[in-house]
Amino acid sequence: MMKTTLKLEELGMLLLGLFLFTSLEYSWWLFAALFFVPDVGMLGYLFGNKAGAIGYNVFHHKGIAILLYLSGLYLQSTGLQLAGLVLFSHASFDRLLGYGLKYENGFRFTHLGEIGAAGNKNRQAG
Repeated sequence: MMKTTLKLEELGMLLLGLFLFTSLEYSWWLFAALFFVPDVGMLGYLFGNKAGAIGYNVFHHKGIAILLYLSGLYLQSTGLQLAGLVLFSHASFDRLLGYGLKYENGFRFTHLGEIGAAGNKNRQAG
């Protein structure tokens, strides 16, 4: 039940990001083109688990996304607003799929639980 509740919450946040995007004067193709840009943070894993976790978490942290968006509102910068909404929406989408913020011991270890076969096995046993 809790898993479903959390997924519905993330879906709501994703829809909120999409709704707020409609207030900007950008085309939807730009939002779609930028949607997976936050995954550039995974390149940190080329330099080890710690660098990967830091890079991934910076590009998937909703607090940073909200700060960017609010800074854009304050500074009247639609570019900052767009960046914040893309990060926020992307992070919500990832969490909807079960990809949480990363721990330093490997990509599959997240604040939502372990990703992959081992994580599925542990969830079924519990």
